Amino acid sequence: MRPFPQEKIAKIRKQIDQALAAGVDRVAAFDADGTLWDTDVGEHFFQYKIARKLLPNLRADAWDHYREWYVRETPGALIWLAQIMSGTPLDTARAWAHEAFSSLQPPPFFPVMKDLIAYLKVRGVDVYCVTASVRWAVEPAAEALGIPPENVIGIRTKVHAGVITDEPDGPITWREGKVSGLLEATGRRRPFIAAGNTMGDLALLDSATRIRIANLGAPVGHFNRESEEALLAVAKSRGWFFHSYRP
Repeated sequence: MRPFPQEKIAKIRKQIDQALAAGVDRVAAFDADGTLWDTDVGEHFFQYKIARKLLPNLRADAWDHYREWYVRETPGALIWLAQIMSGTPLDTARAWAHEAFSSLQPPPFFPVMKDLIAYLKVRGVDVYCVTASVRWAVEPAAEALGIPPENVIGIRTKVHAGVITDEPDGPITWREGKVSGLLEATGRRRPFIAAGNTMGDLALLDSATRIRIANLGAPVGHFNRESEEALLAVAKSRGWFFHSYRP
């Protein structure tokens, strides 16, 4: 993969320091899959549960059903990935998520994003991970980057007496829903810096008051490639920071 240019990293850091000196709200927002790491942790968790038959009532064609539904009606497919865990203790689901993430070796983090989060945290910035994946699936990966579970904003269903239900809880954190979920968590404070990789993150990037980064890693033929290329065009036209790891 092509490395993120050092001169761009230096410019981003300089703009971060300038923004903080100007008194912006110390909030940063990062999309998860494809932005912080070079894989889809949420879908990996789903496939992990399928392979190990952790959800005995799951339909036999679960993966194909999900992918077809995602193309046809994305929000419904996203919440379904949480609803299929109805009846599972939350502690159990989180243990599965840690096991699934641990199976990804080495962890597929984009080094520049890992370093950028560390740079922000040292400066007292509240860093949020905003994902269209199930929140519990993403928490272990985010924690490995120093983002606490309470700062992971994602798809979730209500939990009663420690057990996951199929009742939706909060906004569907996809497209504009990512901004709704973030602002709900921050007390309406907008991020001064945001990063994403597809058009699904455009609203999140637009919500940033100072710095936007398009961090693009999908190879040719990947189902996100077209959306990444569309976001790249937007980033170029608006003067945002961007980098594509693959030609």
